[in-house]
Amino acid sequence: MKRLLLPLLLGLAASAAAQNDYSHRYTRSLHDLLTEISARFEVRLKCEVDTVGRTLPYGASRIRPYSLEETLDNVLKPFDYKFVKQNDRYYKIKPYESHRRLPEEGAALLGWLTRTHAADSASFERRKRELRNGVCELTGIDRLLAACVRTEPVLTKPRRYDGYTVRNFRLETLPGLYVCGSIYLPATREKHPVILSPDGHSDRYNENTQLRLATWARMGAAAVSYDLVGYGESALQVGAETHHSPIAQLLQLMNGIRVLDMMLARKDIDQTRVGICGASGGGTQTMQLSVIDDRYTAACPVISLSSYFDGGCACESGIQICSAGGGTCNAELAAAFAPRPLGVVSDGKDWTAHVPTQELPYLQHVYGLYGAAEQLRNYHFPAEGHDFGPSKRQAVYTFFAEVFGLDRSQADETKTTVEPVEQLLLFGPEGAELPAGAIRSVTGLAPWFEAQAVADAAAQNRR
Repeated sequence: MKRLLLPLLLGLAASAAAQNDYSHRYTRSLHDLLTEISARFEVRLKCEVDTVGRTLPYGASRIRPYSLEETLDNVLKPFDYKFVKQNDRYYKIKPYESHRRLPEEGAALLGWLTRTHAADSASFERRKRELRNGVCELTGIDRLLAACVRTEPVLTKPRRYDGYTVRNFRLETLPGLYVCGSIYLPATREKHPVILSPDGHSDRYNENTQLRLATWARMGAAAVSYDLVGYGESALQVGAETHHSPIAQLLQLMNGIRVLDMMLARKDIDQTRVGICGASGGGTQTMQLSVIDDRYTAACPVISLSSYFDGGCACESGIQICSAGGGTCNAELAAAFAPRPLGVVSDGKDWTAHVPTQELPYLQHVYGLYGAAEQLRNYHFPAEGHDFGPSKRQAVYTFFAEVFGLDRSQADETKTTVEPVEQLLLFGPEGAELPAGAIRSVTGLAPWFEAQAVADAAAQNRR
C-alpha cells in the first residue's frame, strides 16, 4: 500500500507545484482572474483591453471578498487598466485614462483645493496667478504667440438677413497657417459686446451653431465661430487626424487668442463686454482660454465642467494642463474666473451630472470669497444628455442677456437663415482657393513644434 501511495503523493505534489508555482508567486492569468471575479460577485465585466498572455503574480491574494471595486483595483492597476462602473451589475474594463477619474476622486480633489488654496480671496488670487503661469508653461503658448504673424484678416462681403449680417473671415496665425470662421453682427450700428464660440466636436457649419450665433447677433452681440483644428477648412491644411493630437490643443488656444485680437481691434466692439461660450470640447476651450486670457468679462462653459473629467480628446487634455499648480481640474480653472460672471450649463447624463451637488458648491465657495455669489449661475437639465440643444441654447441666451444687457425678446431662432456650407467657406470647394504659400500638411508646423509631435500627427493622418 505504501508503495502505491508514495507515487500518488508525488504525482499530486507535482501537479500542485505546476498549478501553484512553488517559487511563491502563485501566478494567475488575468483572463481567469476576471472570470472568477465576475462569477464571485455576480457582475458582468466587459473588457475593452487585451488580456491575452497577461498574468499576475499572487493573483488570488488580490481578491477582497468584501469589495468588488477594491478587488478590481488590485487586479487591474499592475497593467495600467481601470474599471468604469456602468451600474451595480455591469463594469467596463478600460486602459488607464489620464483625463478621467472617479466622481469621488473629484470630490476629494475639490476638498483639497478648498483647504489649500481657497481660504480667502487673497490666497485664491495667488492661486490664479499660479494656474495661469502653469498653463502657459505647460502649453508653451507664449512662445507660439511670439511666432504669430500680424496680418490683417481677409473678410467676405456681408450677407444680410433678418436683424443680422454674416461675414466669413480668414486670419493668418503662424506663417502660412490660417484660421477660418464667420462673424455674425447685429444690424444696428452701436458698439456691441462680442461672444466667441469655440466649437466642441462638430463643425461651425451645422444648423445648431448657426442658430446660436445668429440669435446672439439679433439680441445685440457680435458672435464669432471658427474652425476646430482638423475640422472644416483647417483639415485642408493639417489633416483631420491632427485634431486628435496635443498639437490641436495648443493651436486651438492660439486661434482663440488671435481671433479675439481680431475682434477687439474693431471699432464696433465694446471691449468692456467680452464673452466666451462653447460646449463639450468647446467648453474645455472656454475654461482654458479664460485662465490665460484676462480680457474676457463673462464666460459660459456648456456640458463640460467637471472635477473628475478633463476632456476625452487630445485636443482638450493631450497636454496635461490639469497638472498645473501641483494639480487642478476644470472646476478650479472655471473658478479662477471669479468674480466675473460665470454661467455653467450641465445635464444629468454625462460627466456634468454632479455639478449641482459637487462642483457648484465649490464654485459658490470661491465666488463667496469675493462677495460675488450673484455672478455665478448654474443651468442644470437633469433629464437631458450631452448636446447643445434648444433648452441649453435658451439658457445661454438668458445668461448673456443678463450680463451684457442683450435683448432677450429677440431670442427667436425661427428668424435664422441657415446657410449652406458653400456660403461659409473661405477657400472654395476642396480648398481650390488656398493662398500661395499656405501650409498643406501638418509637417508644415515643424518649425514651431517638436519633431516627434509633428511626426506622430502626420502618422495619424496617414492611417
